[in-house]
Amino acid sequence: MSENQPSNEQYSLSMMYGTYADILFVLFPFLVISMQRLWDGQLYETLLRPDLSIAAAILAGLAIGKFVLGLVSNRDLGRYKERIVFFIALTLFLVLGPAMILMLSITGNREVPGFVAFVQPILLIIAISLYTTAVSISNILTRSGPDAGGTTGLSPGSDRQPAPATTEHEPLAIPRRTGNDPL
Repeated sequence: MSENQPSNEQYSLSMMYGTYADILFVLFPFLVISMQRLWDGQLYETLLRPDLSIAAAILAGLAIGKFVLGLVSNRDLGRYKERIVFFIALTLFLVLGPAMILMLSITGNREVPGFVAFVQPILLIIAISLYTTAVSISNILTRSGPDAGGTTGLSPGSDRQPAPATTEHEPLAIPRRTGNDPL
């Protein structure tokens, strides 16, 4: 167990960096737009434009994709289907629907209500949270298989017997090319 601990921690740390790199790449164009508006002295107007709702909708779409990936990754994960579908519905209800409504309302009206300046950052924060949750769930389900989700490693029906070890998949063997192989 102690041998796997640094490996699991390293994997989790790598996944965290990868997740936040995805978020930063999504937010980068919006940062550039915000910096240009700051230069022009119109930073507050950024909160009244649909930019943050667009970023939230993009992250919500990516989160739904990750949830679906976790859902279809392994057939043995049937007991987690309802939870994953709940997170998909939550993402649609809390982020994607309101973000799309805000985008349409902001672009369709000349005068934008002041509450939009508070709602859009909140949508973006919720979208970031759901995306990181989706990546975590997807990685747990695709990496751990059927024993994911906080089990203690004990086999069902026994008090203190450890579960049988999961089999490691053999790496893909790619044959080497010889000099007389056709291209």
